[in-house]
Amino acid sequence: MFLPNRNALHGNPLDAADAETLGIGGADTVERFLAHRDNHAMTPLHALPALARESGVGAIHVKDEGFRLGLGSFKALGGAYAVFRLVLEEAAKRLGRPVDVEDLDLPDVRSVAAKMTFACATDGNHGRSVAQGAELAGARAVIFVHAGVSDERISAIARYGAEMVRVDGNYDDSVRQAAQVAAEKGWTVVSDTSWPGYERIPGLVMQGYTAIVREALRQLIEPPTHVFVQAGVGGIAAAVAGHLAIVLGDARPTFIVVEPARAACIVAAAEAGHVVKVAHGQPTVMAMLECYEASRVAWRVLARAADAFMTVDEDDAVAVMRRLARPSCGDPLIVAGESGGVGLAGLIRAVAENRTDLGLDGKSRVLVINTEGATDPHRYAELVGMSPADVLAGRLAAEATP
Repeated sequence: MFLPNRNALHGNPLDAADAETLGIGGADTVERFLAHRDNHAMTPLHALPALARESGVGAIHVKDEGFRLGLGSFKALGGAYAVFRLVLEEAAKRLGRPVDVEDLDLPDVRSVAAKMTFACATDGNHGRSVAQGAELAGARAVIFVHAGVSDERISAIARYGAEMVRVDGNYDDSVRQAAQVAAEKGWTVVSDTSWPGYERIPGLVMQGYTAIVREALRQLIEPPTHVFVQAGVGGIAAAVAGHLAIVLGDARPTFIVVEPARAACIVAAAEAGHVVKVAHGQPTVMAMLECYEASRVAWRVLARAADAFMTVDEDDAVAVMRRLARPSCGDPLIVAGESGGVGLAGLIRAVAENRTDLGLDGKSRVLVINTEGATDPHRYAELVGMSPADVLAGRLAAEATP
């Protein structure tokens, strides 16, 4: 499915609160926090010249979040950042003095953090970020996972000391249970989706993602003309689209949101003109994007800043994983998880079916984001036919060849 944005708000400036969250000042704060992370490094931007020629576009660049902060996903930027912000705000209130990121390891700040519990629901990646942030700050984390989350992903979260809670049903069911239990116990929910009365913390999570856009714009020689970003509840797509709209203004790129056809809650919101819950049918291989109701904050941004919405099928996602693991004509090897290459899958489909609609031609400069590496290595090997370690070994060998 392909759907141009026909919302009456399309092209309008962001709401003042969203502009503040996703604007330059917010991105500055994120960078300042990242500078205090021991393992922070700018993630690579890969050019795919062979695929660009094959697709009939001028350039394709992939921002590779597969190794972000040791978590293997862009989500490393969101949940942990929100946890740090919330710990520091609580510490400032309780200690009666200003507290900033460089104070996170002070004994009195850690004493405050030790009394805080952070809860969230996750498909895997967001929960790892919240758990890691809580561990680093000295707080407690309780992570709710639904029936479709693999044991490997659960173990990856639990290693950060989080308590794990299994929930029957899908992601949206786990969101509801996390909110209910947290309310009963006085915990703080750090969700990457929003609902009426709960917007600020998902906004902080989205603010963390602006680091990706800022880095990419520094790494590119020229800004992109087109950006394809995948969506679950819509947080990463809204963060990228919103920041680009603020920073580039009238020169912003054409922005396309890409979703699994089996879990297209953003497309459903675009069709209805407001957030709706879509029916839960067959699960999608794109596990990190299997969400059935859009974040209200994310939709508010995308209604204004996205130019089109589209879906891809199961085979599209797997084909991109394999293409990136076995590239042709000198393109770099990239490990992309089941949801990581979905933006690129959208581009490939759009080139075949919607080239004219989107103005894609030989001068187009396309940016996509590999949102995750092999966060479930066993599943990756099943789908690609190679282990992520073997793919990376091939990349290291290629890079070492003069």
